Amino acid sequence: MTAQTDTPGSVTTVYQVSGMSCGHCEGSVSSEISGITGVTSVKAVASTGEVTVISAAPLDEEAVRAAVDEAGFELAGKA
Repeated sequence: MTAQTDTPGSVTTVYQVSGMSCGHCEGSVSSEISGITGVTSVKAVASTGEVTVISAAPLDEEAVRAAVDEAGFELAGKA
């Protein structure tokens, strides 16, 4: 899935993150990605490895990668 516009002024992007296995993992990833400027919502699902991010504009993938790395996981790319 690639970036798509949900509502005017917002972009939804689904990323694949490897290594998440529990709710704590989801929280760590969500917390780090939430710190990126422009992010309005993050939902991480450990069972699928998918992280859905809603932002005001398309995000720099390297910023997302850095946030995921900071949480201790690996960004595999867009889902």
